[in-house]
Amino acid sequence: MTLCKVLGPVVATVKHEAFRGLKLFVVQPVDEGGTAAGDSFLAVDRTTGAGEGDTVLVLREGTGIRQLFGMAPSGKLPIRSCVVGIVDAVSGA
Repeated sequence: MTLCKVLGPVVATVKHEAFRGLKLFVVQPVDEGGTAAGDSFLAVDRTTGAGEGDTVLVLREGTGIRQLFGMAPSGKLPIRSCVVGIVDAVSGA
């Protein structure tokens, strides 16, 4: 999983059927201190209710995402990244 900051929503009038009813965000990977730590990318939010400015956990692994969406391991899904949690706080080790 990747710690990210939600930069904002993405609005698309035409999109793949798999994205219907899902929120789509631009997210920025961050380190434990909230500093940008990589290139931004797109992630869907199915259930968390995250919004702009939230720090979130993003799953970026195909098999896990297919499981979240109830698909067979061999199924094809055009979703690579999914918000799976909103982070309240990060404490260093």
